[in-house]
Amino acid sequence: MHLTAPRRVLARATVVLALALGLATGSTGLLPGTQAHAQPVAEGSLAFSGDEGDWISGGRSYAYSTADQDRLNVSANQDNSVVSLSVDGANGDWWYLDLAAPSGTSLAPGTYTRATRHPFNEPTEPGLSLSGNGRGCNTLTGEFTIDAVEFGPLGYVRKLDATFVQHCEGGTTAARGEVHITNPAPPAELDLGLAVALEGTASTLNGKATLHGTVSCNKPVQVNVSGNVTQVKKQNLIRGSYTTTVSCVPGSPVAWTATATPTGSVPFQRGDVEVEARATATDPDYSQPVTVTETVPVRLVRG
Repeated sequence: MHLTAPRRVLARATVVLALALGLATGSTGLLPGTQAHAQPVAEGSLAFSGDEGDWISGGRSYAYSTADQDRLNVSANQDNSVVSLSVDGANGDWWYLDLAAPSGTSLAPGTYTRATRHPFNEPTEPGLSLSGNGRGCNTLTGEFTIDAVEFGPLGYVRKLDATFVQHCEGGTTAARGEVHITNPAPPAELDLGLAVALEGTASTLNGKATLHGTVSCNKPVQVNVSGNVTQVKKQNLIRGSYTTTVSCVPGSPVAWTATATPTGSVPFQRGDVEVEARATATDPDYSQPVTVTETVPVRLVRG
């Protein structure tokens, strides 16, 4: 038998841009390819037992609960079609449970029959997998019933009540169990805003362009602001990049200032430039990077 480790989570996210009065504004979004992290379960339990001859349970009964100091972690994927639970027992036991609806549909109350081993189940069929303590099914069949389920943003699972039956390798013996999870209301997602002032300076001493603006947030985060500056002067293409980091706190926009050094021998000069700006921070509650981008014209004056 081969043990699988099915802690697979994807996440989705949306963020809202906060605008600063009198400054140019942009758009925001979750960086592609990021994943939600598993959240600790506030109140929860996993219990299962098996028939004599069942490979996973060995014919024994198991029960784990946050009330007994067992650690449970849970997450959902991008479209809430899969819930993954991990259990680290106070006694050293470890287990994983996956419950998956057919691809493209969120888990909802009801009974899912003809489930096969997740994540190798057919997209049109539900998936199931209970493994741990060095044991896993190569193939399996089974079913599970969702009595209640509630999701929040970014893979957050607020509530799950479910029962399941799993048969390994086409056998008639089975492991039967139930899972119960209750978490508090999900934290708000990181709301990150970025603005670039429409006027900057071109240094007559070193040829660098200095830009400024603001960032805003709804929770304390470190924000990296970076981007590129492009200017065309007398058939010369002048380019430079900039980066800075500021501590953002909720309440009011926080100022940032950054300097772009020209990459060639021609300095930035008084006049119009194109500024590409990006602000990035990690949501402390969901471990998700969030980015805001904008491209605006800026007028440089002598500095």
